[in-house]
Amino acid sequence: MNWNPYDRNCPTRVLLDRIGDRWTVLVVVHLGSDTKRYTEIRNALDGISQKVLTQTLRGLERDGVITRTVHAQVPPRVDYALTALGRDLHATVNQLTLWAEQNIEVVLAARESYDAAARAQGNAAVESA
Repeated sequence: MNWNPYDRNCPTRVLLDRIGDRWTVLVVVHLGSDTKRYTEIRNALDGISQKVLTQTLRGLERDGVITRTVHAQVPPRVDYALTALGRDLHATVNQLTLWAEQNIEVVLAARESYDAAARAQGNAAVESA
């Protein structure tokens, strides 16, 4: 079958939405090749709520990107790890993360330049009125 993510009814679009989610990228990159406990993931991702992390992990598990292992002990321990599919995805999103880190200064400068030009344009419009 030919998949077409530009078609709104194609399931690849839903998958791209999942992968493009900011928390999914960070979870997958954080897991890397190591198994992590829920608390380790939550502590590493500054700003994520417990609810959103749980939803993200469940979605990734459903898609076959991660595995969830519950250990029968008190208190309960749950580990998360990338599957083979998840490790394949990790290679891709890790490159995206590296790109962001390497180019953030250029992006910030571009934003500043754009915003300054927009402010100047706005001021010119106000002065000419």
